[in-house]
Amino acid sequence: MTSSTNLPEKLQGRILVAGAGVSGLSIARMLSELGCTVVVADDNETARHILIEVVDVTDMSTAQAREELDTFSIVVTSPGWRPTSPLLVDAFSQGLEVIGDVELAWRLDQAGVFGDPHTWLAVTGTNGKTTTTSMLASMMSEGGFRAKAVGNIGIPVSEALMAKDRVDVLVAELSSFQLHWAPTFTPDAGLVLNLAEDHIDWHGSMREYALAKLKVLTGPVKVIGADDAYLVELVTELGIEGLTGFTMSEPKAGQLGVVEGEIVDKAFSDALALASADGINPAGPAGVLDALAAAAVARSQGVEPEAIARALASFEVAGHRGQVVADIDGVQFVDNSKATNPHAADSALAGHDSVIWVVGGQLKGADIDPLVKQHSARIKAALVLGVDREEIVSALDAHAPHAAVVVTDSTDPVAAMDELVAAAFRLSAPGDTVLLAPAAASLDMFKGMGQRGDLFAHSILGTIKGHTEEKG
Repeated sequence: MTSSTNLPEKLQGRILVAGAGVSGLSIARMLSELGCTVVVADDNETARHILIEVVDVTDMSTAQAREELDTFSIVVTSPGWRPTSPLLVDAFSQGLEVIGDVELAWRLDQAGVFGDPHTWLAVTGTNGKTTTTSMLASMMSEGGFRAKAVGNIGIPVSEALMAKDRVDVLVAELSSFQLHWAPTFTPDAGLVLNLAEDHIDWHGSMREYALAKLKVLTGPVKVIGADDAYLVELVTELGIEGLTGFTMSEPKAGQLGVVEGEIVDKAFSDALALASADGINPAGPAGVLDALAAAAVARSQGVEPEAIARALASFEVAGHRGQVVADIDGVQFVDNSKATNPHAADSALAGHDSVIWVVGGQLKGADIDPLVKQHSARIKAALVLGVDREEIVSALDAHAPHAAVVVTDSTDPVAAMDELVAAAFRLSAPGDTVLLAPAAASLDMFKGMGQRGDLFAHSILGTIKGHTEEKG
């Protein structure tokens, strides 16, 4: 049930939506259905035409919008639009408030537009967001709550709020972009998994990126990764109090951790065992940390240990996050295409002893040298692709000179992946892991990290099939 009579004052005027892509469409549709006056600005005429065929709103170029800024009451931007975008700079200079899709949904929900306000559980961090969000949504459902994973996983927050079948708990995976544009967002529970260099080119600095993430730590429940030194240092510097931590070690008071192979809660109980830390999917330390984080938030909402154990026992990791594509002749082939930055690749590499590493793409300003240095001993070979391949090769030369390095200059995604997979078969031996953990974004060559992982798997399975047919 929705009520346009509860609209906040700024949303009762003429609203400018910046961006006609997927997020812009979602924003425009929700506002239009609430009876708002909406104008969508974008310089991509095709995107604008597609949007106005779906939603009955006005569209214009950004130049025209800049000329008419004094006619708008607020600007709602798509999260990917940078603060330096001329339209947004002009809006700021004229005193217009600029907010994002999450902030918009939050304000509407708090105003009672969708009935009683929902419970918001916000998940962010550099890596592990999707897995943790999925785990947490499963735990909440097992615990008897009507919960749904939303945001950058599942469906947009706006669609969940507008849906006829109401859920009560929104488990929201949120990006640093969304949080940058969310000045008053205050979730019932907020979780920051970890912090490492990512999207520095968008935010301008590591600190600004981190501060955006920390916006989830504004509500009554604040959960952080206690093993992340930078994160702990930053929240201490900022004086954020009332924190719950999660750790791979034995937990202190106010933390969840691991004791003799069990996930143990010393934050919301007195050393209560919740579930086994063994057999969690995805395998390895990253999976256990995600489970600890999800369990911490679930426990803050009153979910019982049995429900948490059931959720973890049945949980299956989503695509491209560490799946074993094939295991043949003692060589494992693992798709972790979701490792789109060095921090994520660090977790992926840590789980293996001898690696044929498929790496490369857009580093987005991140420094890959520390990653190569840290894992030098386990890198048997590196198969390098993508726009920033020279920077990666330089790091390998400096820190892993023993590793065999194969570089493809091909910009064709299929040809490049086939070339590197063929090299992987030549170089691998029993006991090796051929690991796609690119430490970089994919859009220089691929439609996304999903296509990158799919092509990796397709090339491997095709090669295996070819070898089998030859033997036959």
